[in-house]
Amino acid sequence: MHTQRMPTVRSNALTLLIAACLLAGCASSSKSRVVPAPPATPVTTATLLASPTAQVMAAERGFAKTMADRDFKAFTSYLSSEAIFFSGTSVQHGAAEVAAAWKPSFSAARAPFSWAPDVVEVLASGKLALSTGPVYIGGKVVSRYNAIWRLEAPNTWRVVFDKGEAVCGPEKP
Repeated sequence: MHTQRMPTVRSNALTLLIAACLLAGCASSSKSRVVPAPPATPVTTATLLASPTAQVMAAERGFAKTMADRDFKAFTSYLSSEAIFFSGTSVQHGAAEVAAAWKPSFSAARAPFSWAPDVVEVLASGKLALSTGPVYIGGKVVSRYNAIWRLEAPNTWRVVFDKGEAVCGPEKP
């Protein structure tokens, strides 16, 4: 009997996707839910069958991990060629421009900030998603990001839009 092997996948996002799927029980619902940070795990068939919500959650966590790991090359692999990132009053268009604007954030030994998704919503088509969550500096929430992800190839989610907004605190007397 001939058995067919799964091809080796070298994508960090896909590895994280598999882990998220395993942790989430591979539910087929596309409703948003928080998935705990996945441990490193090998790619399995279960990951490839994960719900789009779990896939995007894993992709966002993998994207955030590139900052924590100081891995600029991996960071750029999550960018759509058409990516548009808003940063203060400036807007970067295209992966090259976004990468150039973000490169300085990878120069220090420690990440200047971190982020984590807490809500993911995926269109019924399974091809476009919103990820949103807090941005931290020194463990304190300083803003909230909103990212739009697009399924650009089989099992490959990439960021097409990204914008953060400052968190408003209580008014001071």
